[in-house]
Amino acid sequence: MITENGIVTKSNPSIAWIKTIRSGACEACSSKGSCGTENSQKEMTVTVKNTLDVGEGDHVVIGLNTRPILFVTFLLYVFPIILLLIGALIGNSLAPSFHMDPSFVSMLFGFLFFGFSFYIIRKKNSSLSKKEEYKPFLVRKKSHAIPAGCTIP
Repeated sequence: MITENGIVTKSNPSIAWIKTIRSGACEACSSKGSCGTENSQKEMTVTVKNTLDVGEGDHVVIGLNTRPILFVTFLLYVFPIILLLIGALIGNSLAPSFHMDPSFVSMLFGFLFFGFSFYIIRKKNSSLSKKEEYKPFLVRKKSHAIPAGCTIP
């Protein structure tokens, strides 16, 4: 599970708005330019279900399950390449029946299947965005306790 610390900026009984600062994990990610975090702002606001009855000013930990992220990563990066290869193989096997150059038909079918993969991804995106497992959630409230050994001036 991926976790991030945040502060509740606004809340009601059903939804909480959490302000969080992008961590080093975002900076090292190769996809940071495509997920909406590429701008210079370090702060992000995330909306989550208010399952812990948090209020404005509470320090919280939000989480996101890694299994759905791995599936989305597969869908975005591996699935199009698989369809490209399948299309190229189909094109290569169908080329003799069209009396055309196998390389050209392989390329044509490969690109056709590659484009079709993005259509499938777009359709799948609308259904995945509605599922709860793909959304961040509240993990816990953080206490405001002062660690032992620290003194307040």
